[in-house]
Amino acid sequence: MNLFDVYPINDIIISKAKGSYVWDDKGEQYLDLYGGHAVISIGHTHPHWVQRIEEQLEKIAFYSNSIKIPLQQQLAEKLGKVSGKEDYQLFLCNSGAEANENALKLASFHNGRKKIIAFNKAFHGRTSLAVSATDNKNYIAPVNETDNVIFLPFNDETALEKCFAETGKDISSVIIEGIQGVGGINVASNSFLKKIRTLCDEYGAVYIADSVQCGYGRSGKFFSHDFAGVNADIYTMAKGMGNGFPVAGIIIAPHIKPKHFQLGTTFGGNHLACAAALAVLEVMEEEKLMGNAVMIGKYLKDELETIPQLKNVRGRGLMIGFDVPDELKDLKKNLLWKHKIFTGEAKPNVIRLLPSLALKKKDAEHFVESIKEEINNLQSTLEE
Repeated sequence: MNLFDVYPINDIIISKAKGSYVWDDKGEQYLDLYGGHAVISIGHTHPHWVQRIEEQLEKIAFYSNSIKIPLQQQLAEKLGKVSGKEDYQLFLCNSGAEANENALKLASFHNGRKKIIAFNKAFHGRTSLAVSATDNKNYIAPVNETDNVIFLPFNDETALEKCFAETGKDISSVIIEGIQGVGGINVASNSFLKKIRTLCDEYGAVYIADSVQCGYGRSGKFFSHDFAGVNADIYTMAKGMGNGFPVAGIIIAPHIKPKHFQLGTTFGGNHLACAAALAVLEVMEEEKLMGNAVMIGKYLKDELETIPQLKNVRGRGLMIGFDVPDELKDLKKNLLWKHKIFTGEAKPNVIRLLPSLALKKKDAEHFVESIKEEINNLQSTLEE
């Protein structure tokens, strides 16, 4: 049997990882500024994370949600404390797509409506409803096509107001990434997020803050939506929540009431997942990683802005993107193969940085030196 060929894959086998570094099967070391797609929040194989999972594995790895799992309540309490959303409710699941799927469904249960507002360049996952709210026709199978999703321009308050004025009574929810990830590190303005909050309140719609990639401290605040000084009704989480262990969730404002059997999950909130997620929050608190994301992120942005060939450096904390001109199109590839540095991308010409929130200053400096060197190398080649 062969693997189903759905990913373009680098011919590298990673066999070991620690902190912000990974090693291939030949012993070659790489600096990881991709974080497995924003997943590695506290550093690869953090010892406290490993210990938490190992200790739990010796006790019990899994049982269903038909019984009490005290670790779930412990996680809810810790998450409420670290995020500042202590009066919210937690539902645990397994992936970011599943989190968004449940958020959109819960909103529709809550107000009995069908229409969803999403935005250009949005990515919310690949499950049925989440992919319908994703702005990429290549991901949407015929069975996922629906007229219940309205796509509007990102950060366009006038278009948002017009949509609500025309169809507000039918709008179930507005779903928005505080910083678009797959779309290219596009930051939602504070005024736009405030406008969403105001219009959702006015028309009885649910504000869903997709924080799968831009949440969990990556922006320097726990949720990037927090920069706007407003609270969403539902926050979706995954990626950095388990530092590589599959775990996700939604936190739900107190005015949205639960009913039995509305939502459900087999593996969500299992013992190992909760242990991993608790370890992440404990390390984030102990090592002050949100503060580190602010400090190292500012250094990286400031330095990248001084490189004239790079355009539109943007982002918050350790979620940073910049545009690469066509003549430097090999920059990402060369950073990997010549400088042994993993970065992310967004088509057609954006490099994304999504490192561990524990990234050290010396590693950030090494990246800046490497990118300057490689730009010079590429330009020298062009001039020959």
